Amino acid sequence: MSRPVIITAALTGGADSTGASPHVPITPAQIAAEALAAHTAGAAIVHIHVRDPLTGQPSRDIALYRETVARIREAGTELLINLTTGPSARYTPHEHDPTRLGPGSTMASPEDRVAHVLELRPDICSLDIATMNFGAHAFVNVPGHLERMARMIGEAGVKPELEVFDLGQAWLAAAMAAKGCFAGRPWFQLCTGIPWGAPATTRAMLAILDVLPPDALWSGFGISRQQFPMAAQAVILGGHVRVGLEDNLYLARGQLAPGNAALVDRACILIRALGAEAASPAEARQILGIAA
Repeated sequence: MSRPVIITAALTGGADSTGASPHVPITPAQIAAEALAAHTAGAAIVHIHVRDPLTGQPSRDIALYRETVARIREAGTELLINLTTGPSARYTPHEHDPTRLGPGSTMASPEDRVAHVLELRPDICSLDIATMNFGAHAFVNVPGHLERMARMIGEAGVKPELEVFDLGQAWLAAAMAAKGCFAGRPWFQLCTGIPWGAPATTRAMLAILDVLPPDALWSGFGISRQQFPMAAQAVILGGHVRVGLEDNLYLARGQLAPGNAALVDRACILIRALGAEAASPAEARQILGIAA
């Protein structure tokens, strides 16, 4: 039988992309509709950020998460929901005093960062194992905060998706797994092509895989034009894939994707061409050890 490959659709993200494409979902109704369309196209998991409906900018408003999740669950599908915990770790130093937060900083406590997860109990939530330069700002996740978040996530019965953007982060995540910070087989997301993490190359993906635990389950993606080349590489190396408007707005040069479903559909074509099949939500649950 063909190997089932889990497709995660990252629906909207938190970047300033709403001005670059009219197809990036903003409101809870739009995000939920994109989730269901991605599921129909073949996605088993949807990764969710929320945005301010008036400005389109990223938000941490728990009411927006609450409405988005409710709309998806009311549809009655088996789709797995993955909520982000990443937006509250951005640090930009004050221009004249680096001990103070500058404009654009979004630092919050571990407890605040997982409050929506503890209330809504999604199947999965992201846990960014990353302190790094992230474009023009810093992304700060220190080990003590990660362990606190991991404990709260685990106590809520939610599976963490361990986001690693570079080799040292994979090493830290593997050490946390060995320490018993995560229940069950750890689930990793290999994020490539984001400045200034691991480049979107085969060598970088292989280097990260070399330090993951032997029993690790993993998915991988590249951003922008590397979305589908790195998806193909992930399938070839035995992993799962992530696509979506969070990571890439285009189907081809100059051709905006009309929505997440179009990107998922192309991922399905790629997966079948490589001799595998897109996993159903039920198969994804079995692979990841997540109860319905």
